[in-house]
This record gives sequence, C-alpha cells and structure tokens, in this order.
Amino acid sequence: MQIKNKHQINHRISTDCVIFGFDFNQLRVLLIERQPVEGVPQMMALPGDLIFEEENLDMAAGRVLKELTGLNDIFLEQVGAFGDPNRVNKPNDKKWLQAVRQDPDARVITVAYYSLVNMNDYEPQPSSFAKSASWILVDDIKELAFDHFEIFQAALKKLKDKINMQPIGFNLLPEKFTFSQLHKLYESILGNELDKRNFRRKMLKLNMVESLDEKQEGVPHKPSQYFKFNEENYLKLLEKGFNNFGF
Repeated sequence: MQIKNKHQINHRISTDCVIFGFDFNQLRVLLIERQPVEGVPQMMALPGDLIFEEENLDMAAGRVLKELTGLNDIFLEQVGAFGDPNRVNKPNDKKWLQAVRQDPDARVITVAYYSLVNMNDYEPQPSSFAKSASWILVDDIKELAFDHFEIFQAALKKLKDKINMQPIGFNLLPEKFTFSQLHKLYESILGNELDKRNFRRKMLKLNMVESLDEKQEGVPHKPSQYFKFNEENYLKLLEKGFNNFGF
C-alpha cells in the first residue's frame, strides 16, 4: 500500500510484529535487516512500521504482515504496548531514525503482535525500510534494534502460555504432518523435552488429530503416517470447557 500524502501517517504510534515459523526442527522468527545508514552498524529488527491515521491497530499489523509475507488471514494476536520513554535512545538507533524518519525525535509508542505462519507458504519479501528479511533461530537471537529484544521475549512467553490453552501451533505446520513433527514443534515452543509416548497418548486422547491414509514418500527412513488437525473435535472440547493441555 503506497501512501502519497505523508500527513496520513501517525508519527507517534507504530506496530511491530513477531512472526514465528517452524522448520520441522526448530522455532524461528522472521527478522529484517534495516536499510543501511552511513556510520550506523547494521542491526536486525522486528518488522514493523508507523500506522496510518485511517487504520486501527489490527489493520496496521495486518498490513505490515501482508507487505512482508503476501499473506492474509493468518493467526495474529496482540502482545501488548511498549512505551518506555527511552525505548529508542540507543545512539545508533537515534542516528538511524534521523536518516529515515520525518520526525525522528517523536516519542513513538508501539503495539506489538505475534503471528504464526507456515514457512512453506511464502518467501519473505522485504518492504518499507527493510533491506532484507530472513528466518533466524529463536535461540540465536541475543540483541535487536530499539527495544525489539524485549518485545520478542514477551511474544515468546505469550506463545508458550497460549499453546497450553489453544492448539495454535497447528498454524506453523502444513495441513498434513507426522506425529514426530508435531512433537518437535511443541518441544521447540516450550523449550523443554516432552516424552514421546506420553505426548502421543495425550494428543490421541484429546482426539484433536486424525490419521490419514497417507505416508511419507522418498524419505531415507521408514515412512511415517500423516495426520491432520481436526478442528471440529477441538470445538467440541471447547464446548465442554476444556482449556488446558498441560504440556
């Protein structure tokens, strides 16, 4: 979406997105490399931007995701607001803002969201002030621009809490998956090992996944059976008041 009139931009409110993906082995986050500015070391950051005056916050977050991923209607939930007066006071961040923002000294409050996407659905496309966009392992993220590391940590905690209450992790998987892939996904999000037999028994007891009459092809090991998420059975669990998986 191109804005011809810069007065349509609200220079004091932004939205930042923590986009999680899963590579069948480890959890990743989509980060951008900011457009280079002379004299400013390169830093990775979360994708985000200032909102437009005619947008509400959900619309702005959806736009940022659409510009970066090309996807609509994907899982998106608010993490919270971040408005520390010193959130953009690092010298290098201030220099970068002076080069790219119309009002670099404005105090900007950001509302953060997290999203879950299937990495196989698209190739990241850098937009706005992003030079590039790439998937980074969660465990490798140690420092980010502005206060984005704090936002990332808050989103990760939210994801860990949420996956014990709702089966949102299925948004990170393709329509059909193996039990081993599902097990690894939960371990990657929760950050601890889960007994394979107990995990499988619990999932099957909940009746949220159903087996397919298909198996893997072209793999160097014994082909595993495919499963898929059964949303209808999950909704029945909700009707019974079920809201804690206890992983």
